[in-house]
Amino acid sequence: MPERSKSSSVSNLPLILDIDDFKGDFSFDALFGNLVNELLPSFQEEEADTAGGHGLGGTEALPNGHARASSDAAKFAQGDSIPLFPEVDALLSLFKDSCKELIDLRKQVDGRLHNLKKEVSTQDAKHRKTLTELEKGVDGLFDSFARLDSRISSVGQTAAKIGDHLQSADAQRETASQTIELVKYLMEFNSSPGDLMELSPLFSDDSRVAEAASIAQKLRSFAEEDIARAVPSVVGSATASRGLEVAVANLQEYCNELENRLLSRFDAASQRRELSTMSECAKILSQFNRGSSAMQHYVATRPMFIDVEIMNSDTRLVLGDQGSQASPSNVARGLSSLYKEITDTVRKEAATIMAVFPSPNDVMSILVQRVLEQRVTALLDKLLLKPSLVNPPPMEEGGLLLYLRMLAVAYEKTQELARELRAVGCGDLDVEGLTESLFSSHVDEYPEHEQASLGQLYQAKLDELRAENQNVSDSTGTIGRSKGTSVASSHQQISVAVVTEFVRWNEEALTRCTLFSSQPATLAANVKAVFTCLLDQVSQYITDGLERARDSLTEAAAMRERFVLGTNLSRRVAAAAASAAEAAAAAGESSFRSFMVAVQRCGSSVAIVQQYFANSISRLLLPVDGAHAASCEEMAAAMSSAEGAAYKGLQQCIETVMAEVERLLSAEQKATEYRSPDDGMAPDHRPTNACTRVVAYLSRVLEAAFTALEGLNKQAFLTELGNRLYKGLLNHWQKFTFNPSGGLRLKRDITEYGEFVRSFNAPSVDEKFELLGILANVFIVAPESLSSLFEGTPSIRKDAQRFIQLREDYKSAKLASRLSSLWSGSS
Repeated sequence: MPERSKSSSVSNLPLILDIDDFKGDFSFDALFGNLVNELLPSFQEEEADTAGGHGLGGTEALPNGHARASSDAAKFAQGDSIPLFPEVDALLSLFKDSCKELIDLRKQVDGRLHNLKKEVSTQDAKHRKTLTELEKGVDGLFDSFARLDSRISSVGQTAAKIGDHLQSADAQRETASQTIELVKYLMEFNSSPGDLMELSPLFSDDSRVAEAASIAQKLRSFAEEDIARAVPSVVGSATASRGLEVAVANLQEYCNELENRLLSRFDAASQRRELSTMSECAKILSQFNRGSSAMQHYVATRPMFIDVEIMNSDTRLVLGDQGSQASPSNVARGLSSLYKEITDTVRKEAATIMAVFPSPNDVMSILVQRVLEQRVTALLDKLLLKPSLVNPPPMEEGGLLLYLRMLAVAYEKTQELARELRAVGCGDLDVEGLTESLFSSHVDEYPEHEQASLGQLYQAKLDELRAENQNVSDSTGTIGRSKGTSVASSHQQISVAVVTEFVRWNEEALTRCTLFSSQPATLAANVKAVFTCLLDQVSQYITDGLERARDSLTEAAAMRERFVLGTNLSRRVAAAAASAAEAAAAAGESSFRSFMVAVQRCGSSVAIVQQYFANSISRLLLPVDGAHAASCEEMAAAMSSAEGAAYKGLQQCIETVMAEVERLLSAEQKATEYRSPDDGMAPDHRPTNACTRVVAYLSRVLEAAFTALEGLNKQAFLTELGNRLYKGLLNHWQKFTFNPSGGLRLKRDITEYGEFVRSFNAPSVDEKFELLGILANVFIVAPESLSSLFEGTPSIRKDAQRFIQLREDYKSAKLASRLSSLWSGSS
């Protein structure tokens, strides 16, 4: 910090400024304060006072920190000759001296900085030179390291080659040593045929059996390869081969003896459950044919394959006691129990096999194969006795269906056994394929047996129905038939329950098709064959039922024909004929009802088959192209015969109805009903008795048709019946003569008939009966008004011409000549 002596004349005293004052935390305010503190002590006090209180002593502080006198002090200072700031000269002198010293200091600093720059430049040049030399040295060092690394790598490769050669040499030495040993042993075996007494102790020491087995296998392999390479044409080689053949024979004999000895030891250990000894023997035996003899021997000695009592127990468990017929449900339970026992046994054997054999999967494969081929096959052979299709077993013994059910149960349960055995473990064995092969002979012929079974069931059902119908016929006797009331009841009626039973058989067969058919194409073919059986059965059954119902209609028609008698009969004969006609009519009505019931049940049966096809058959046929469409066509063709029988029967029903209508009209219609005398009495507006009887008969008999028929069949039947009724009535009325009162009575009958046929919902029939009502007016109007009747309906002029001829006054009123112009105009 600058220092100076305390004197009033500061200009003569030099300032002392040090360069170090400008280093570190330099503050200009501190430097300035140190310069003026001694010259301005009063300034310091005023500054302190100003900081202590504001507005005291008539001064006020300026914004930059200096004090300003009040206005009164300023006026006083102007009147006084004392300078306001007497230290200013000293301060100016001080500042000038300070500037000189600062300039000197700057020059010193600049000089010193210049020297430092020169020194730094010199040192930098030296440093760069040193770095360049170091870089050259490092590059040389890296080159040395690279040469050293290359040398080390070369030496390492050489050492590795030397090591490989040494290892190869050691291996060759070891091989040569072993070969010498093998040749020595081979010479022992080559001494004389069948002489195994002079062999080294190695081959008779039980503690070195594994080593002896390994060496014997190597010797045999070497000798056999040498014999295979020998050329018979070379004498030396041939001699060598004959010599080695002796060794091969002795080695084979020794290996057989050793293998038998090990198997005996293995058996003894197996009986004592000494798994460690068994494992040791199995490991040694694995050198003989990869251990196949040990594995085969172990599996063959399992109790389940050699104990006869176990096999007999299997048969009793599944088939029951000898002489009793097993049911599929009992067989299913027996197989489940037996297969569970087999699975548990195999699982226990698997634990032993895993602990004993070096290749447990191979042993498990042999064990599972033996289980399926021996134990399961022996049982299946007794359970599944394939029946003959030429002479099938009778239904009393279960028929073909029992065999098929047994086959399905056995197949399904054996497949479950295969899955369980696969879970336990069976190595690389295709257990599913092996299981399929057990049933191949049965599955290949399954479709034929299934179709034959369905045919057998159908035939048995028909025999049962015939027997029932015969019993009913025998119990009812012939009393009712003499009266003609049992013509229809004597024939067997179609039963929807029977058709449902057909479908149930087919559903069961379908489950077997799905079970036995793994491929979609095979499944579709079998399903189609089974469904075809159902179509044939249902078609034949309902067609036969419709034909039997038609036979009833035919019999009723024959009865009507027998009792059609001529006129001029005695009262007694006429009464008997009328009674017989009534009986024939009752038979006809009964046959009509019976046929309508048959048609209704036929429709229900077809609907059941169609629903079964949609719900069960379609999904199995759709995956195969064309199978679904072919079955639909086959179903339509199968039902066509039933449709033909139904159509013929409905025609016979119409004939039956119309025959009775004609009989009623003929018997009940009186000539006087349409030609009542004009006696002044009020006309009878009731329908005639014949009309009432006919409508009542139609209402009664057609009730069955309304219930049995539906849709287009109902519409076609009623339309045809309405048209036949229209024609029959026209022909009937052609037999009578009408006066105006009779015309009114006829119009009332036509109205009654028209109201009845309106229930047919057949517009064409309604139209015809409406025209009949118009035609009836030709009997009511006066002759001069006839021409006006047909002005709006020219289509009925032909029928009107015939009707007009039935007027009572046709001749007396000379209507023929009067209406001739009308007829000629209409033509």
